[in-house]
Amino acid sequence: MHPNPLSTGRHWDGSPRTTHPRRPLRVAAASPSRLLRTGQSGRCRRCGNRIDFYQRADQRPIAMHPAELATAHVPVSCRWHLSSGIALPHGDGSAWCRIPHAVLCPERTPTAPVGPHIQAVRRQLAVRTRRLIDTGVFTPAPAAACEPPAGRAGRPTRPIVQLLLVRYLAETALEDIRCVAQTRQRRRCPHPVLAPHTTQGMWTLLPASPQRGQLTLPATLMAVYDLSRQPYTEQLRWRTQRCPAHAATPGAADLALAG
Repeated sequence: MHPNPLSTGRHWDGSPRTTHPRRPLRVAAASPSRLLRTGQSGRCRRCGNRIDFYQRADQRPIAMHPAELATAHVPVSCRWHLSSGIALPHGDGSAWCRIPHAVLCPERTPTAPVGPHIQAVRRQLAVRTRRLIDTGVFTPAPAAACEPPAGRAGRPTRPIVQLLLVRYLAETALEDIRCVAQTRQRRRCPHPVLAPHTTQGMWTLLPASPQRGQLTLPATLMAVYDLSRQPYTEQLRWRTQRCPAHAATPGAADLALAG
């Protein structure tokens, strides 16, 4: 007996197989945010619960609770809504709104008075955090040390980069910062932002005087990877965390949030 091969377009009983074409993720040309929806989900480092990242009008990220809450149960100062992928810090007049995860995180102390409904959500997240810890799915992040360990050639593992008149704390070493753009294979670009053939920055010691909106630091001098003397386009490439190839194609979407 020879088995009869089944057609790929039909099931085992001969009924037609319905195939849905794959829809590529794209960003509208008029969208103020280039971040794809698949790159916005994550977990809180303190409690392990799911969070969704969105960009504000000033392009700074904010972690939001993934579910909407009734506007009547949320304080006015904690109401947010989404418009074209941008998080705006006020309600939109509807009966539902979004709320920052910092208000609901069980490992944080709320800065504003919250009602009984918000406290109930905080208790639910606290129970979920304990369940994640007991099952080994989540391990709370240890307290950050005062001085991070040195990386390659004695460099810090989380360096400070100065660009566009602002100092940023990198999430990893400079050599390990990857491009956040999406490739044609719908994967994250593997190329580093610190490309060897581009103009390099310069390590220098700068005063630790706080800038506007930043906390006061105890040290008098700090090692900073200075990019302020680079052209504006090069500093913007670092700010958007893109390799030189994807910096030349602004239409490409992002698969991860820039660190």
